[in-house]
Amino acid sequence: MKIISYNVNGIRAAATKGLFNWLQATDADMVCLQEVKALQEQIPDILALIEQLGYHHYWFPAEKKGYSGVAILTKIKPNHIAYGCGEPWIDAEGRILRADFDDFSLMSLYMPSGSSGDERQLKKYEFMRFFDVYIDELRKLHPNLIISGDYNICHKPIDIHNPKSNANSSGFLPEEREWMELFMNNGFIDSFRHFNKDPHHYTWWSYRAGARGKNLGWRIDYHLASMPMEHRLKNVRILPDALHSDHCPVLLEID
Repeated sequence: MKIISYNVNGIRAAATKGLFNWLQATDADMVCLQEVKALQEQIPDILALIEQLGYHHYWFPAEKKGYSGVAILTKIKPNHIAYGCGEPWIDAEGRILRADFDDFSLMSLYMPSGSSGDERQLKKYEFMRFFDVYIDELRKLHPNLIISGDYNICHKPIDIHNPKSNANSSGFLPEEREWMELFMNNGFIDSFRHFNKDPHHYTWWSYRAGARGKNLGWRIDYHLASMPMEHRLKNVRILPDALHSDHCPVLLEID
């Protein structure tokens, strides 16, 4: 089974860059999208394309138009869809969507960025504190859980092109990295690092200064799998040649 996580940075823009031809060739079973930046009524042609490719599709957009929003596409019909997490400000921003299947649950996550300033950084910390408690409770009901998405955090120096100069950058702050460490130590596997310990693997590049061509990137997109899923993990690949967004997709294969 192939599961893709992809921050598309606006699904309408990504569609004009060949997203759906690429998706057809990739033939993923499930796709977690982040930053879709669209309401369903705004994208009827895209929905028709998705259905032609054989996907059921579920959307949780932000209330603010052209902002945030997550979706899940799946060729296997879920038993249940959970829209949001019950925290009003988080749900208003369209950040969490979960699909429950017979033997595991899949979440599409778009964690807030703090890069626009102190106010949003504080909201990011608030989200992180909430998410700890929320996931602890959720795992009691759904122990087999994969949380796929844009965490907006690089975990370790190996995950960012210039750790020294970015030491005070949102996304690589000590508090954020410590949170990521504790979150994983509380029972989640960084599936990419489970298979690949090498440097220079990134999932996001700034549009400035030709960063992508020089591979000056950040690894901020993850498939985190709960410990009971470990025996089902087969492979993970970052796909930097997919050029529909400032992020690239991450492909997880499970039994």
